[in-house]
This record gives sequence, C-alpha cells and structure tokens, in this order.
Amino acid sequence: MEQIKILVVDDESRMRKLVRDFLERAGFQVLEAGEGMEALDLFYEDQGISLIILDVMMPKMDGWEVCREIRKESKVPIIMLTARGEERDELNGFELGVDEYISKPFSPKILVARVNALLRRTSGLSMDQTIAAGGIEIDKAAHIVKIDGNMIDLSFKEFELLTYFIENQGIALSREKILNNVWNYDYFGDARTIDTHVKKLRNKLGDKGEYIRTIWGMGYKFEVTKA
Repeated sequence: MEQIKILVVDDESRMRKLVRDFLERAGFQVLEAGEGMEALDLFYEDQGISLIILDVMMPKMDGWEVCREIRKESKVPIIMLTARGEERDELNGFELGVDEYISKPFSPKILVARVNALLRRTSGLSMDQTIAAGGIEIDKAAHIVKIDGNMIDLSFKEFELLTYFIENQGIALSREKILNNVWNYDYFGDARTIDTHVKKLRNKLGDKGEYIRTIWGMGYKFEVTKA
C-alpha cells in the first residue's frame, strides 16, 4: 500500500524532526519545509500530499500567508501549529480555512491522533452518497455543494458541518454533540468555535442559511422551512 504523504512546515528543525519521527512511526511519509516559499514549492511540485502541518510563526512568509495561497488552489486538510493561545489567532485560522488548530507545546501522540482522525474523515467521504434538503445538494464523493444548482465554496470543516446538519435535520443538536461528531476527538477549546463556523456557513448559504436554527442555551437544529 502506498504511504500517505504529509508536508510538515516549521522553521525549527528540532520541531520538524519531532513531528516527523512520530508520523513516520505511525506509517506516514513525511516531506519537510523550513519556510513558507519552500513549502509552496513542494506543495505545487508534489500532487500527492494528503495533509499539511503548518507552523504560524516563520520568517519571510508566515503560516497565514502559506495557508491563504494554498486555499486558492486546494482544499487539502491543514493543521495549524502556533505558540500563541489567543482566540483571535484561532478565529483567523478558521477564517482562512484551517481544519485543525493546535497550540504549542503539544503532545506528538495527540497530533498523530488528530492527523489520523482528519484523514479518516477525508477519505471516508468517497464512500457516501449524494444527499439533499431544501434546495441544498451535497456530493460527498466529489466534495461539492450546490444551492439550487449553483456550486458554492465551503472549507473542509464547513462542508462536514453542513453534511452533519442535513443528515440530522429536524433534530436539536447540542454543541457538545456537534463537536464530538464533526471534530471527532475530545476538543478542549472554546465551544464558540462552532458558533464561528455556523455564522460563516449561514452567510455562504444565503437565504438557505435560515434552515440552521439556533436553539438558545443548547446548540442548533437544521430544519427546512416552507416558503
């Protein structure tokens, strides 16, 4: 079986080696880049990269810029590493399309677990069928969302969130349940992460955004309303 290829981008060689050792031990093939431009060159040269682990603080071109450039061309899953613990940095990452966010210092074993969970969700899309509700159509295999026949652009996490809502339409979903099913690991961050994603998703859905109803003090419910 061909090894899954992961690109690790960090200007600290010791950090790259640490992450590489644990990923290779878990059976992954690892490519390394010490700065942003090198990371972009590697990414564009190698079409087989399945996931990127990207540090925020780097010279010349930081992680935000690298993420922004990659998102112009690809929806490849991105895990962002940062030494900062500020909420605005996390929100900034999600705005740019980051799929996971891990603050340094972190446990390499937890990083590998999140890599595995994210890759399982990504590869698992191909096994599902097309689903639809209220003029919204989701093709999981092709990772495409259409509203009344028109394609819209969603990040990986927005795509998963919308899919989960539609598959559970009419059911009131707590924030905890959404975290457990969409993020698929024990999430220790702020539950407002969900609110941020829901707000962005509603905006991208336009009029269909009203299908995602807020259940005050609990979470959300997707329900197709009649005109």
